[in-house]
Amino acid sequence: MGRISFLGFLALLTVGCASQRLAGADLDRVKRPAFISRIEIDAGPRSLVFREDSAYKDKLKKLEPKEADRRLQAKLTAAVTRFEVSERLRVNTFRQLPQERPWVNTLDPARVATMLESFLVEEVPANAPDYDLLSRLGADSVVEFVIQDYGMRSDHGRAGAYMKGYARMFKLNGRSEIWRRPFELDRVSESAEHLDPFKVGKEPALFRQELTSMLDVLAGQFAEELSPKDRKAGAPPEGVEGSGPDSVNRVGREMQEPAKPAEPPLPPGELPDPDP
Repeated sequence: MGRISFLGFLALLTVGCASQRLAGADLDRVKRPAFISRIEIDAGPRSLVFREDSAYKDKLKKLEPKEADRRLQAKLTAAVTRFEVSERLRVNTFRQLPQERPWVNTLDPARVATMLESFLVEEVPANAPDYDLLSRLGADSVVEFVIQDYGMRSDHGRAGAYMKGYARMFKLNGRSEIWRRPFELDRVSESAEHLDPFKVGKEPALFRQELTSMLDVLAGQFAEELSPKDRKAGAPPEGVEGSGPDSVNRVGREMQEPAKPAEPPLPPGELPDPDP
């Protein structure tokens, strides 16, 4: 039931203002797209749990809310890198696109990353890349995913992950946009299952799992919107560059098991244990 409500809530949030539907005729004119996924500077992960929600005051005892948020934010950062977050959104969107033009002619992401000097780095470029460089590779358009803010927040003792940003597709010549979709996902506002911040402090992978679920649903919706029905679909010709497997498609690494919490007093950098 929670999953169904999440899907419905996501659809509601991504049809807001400043959006633009991709027309089939516009996509028919695209010949060589490039995909870029990035996270803006200072976008996260953030912890907005303890400073903005007094429900945890008794549990924190002498630990200041600001310090508790700092410790939790360190756990969120260790759970999943910014590179993994941005790449998962790009890869999972691309994998769900139909095998037809222009997607079979998409630029190899390794070549795109190399040109933008962002290949296999932990931190994706914070500032907008120089899109004109992609013209040297033959690109005529860009599909871009931008995450502007993400992390955990809480309200009245119920915490969860959140994320916001936008996706767009634009022509390199003139920068005219042919598709735009802002998004804002908030598990707290959705009334989803509580993500205990103290449990996340001991098992950061819990945050990773929730964020992954959000990214995957978002990728599915983006892939659907990038596949308009009102167009002339083109079957992929044999040997077209870009029709093979994605060369940068491994998005994540296994989390190491968190260390066992030390005996009281509270160790430096740790949050209190969750309730039994």
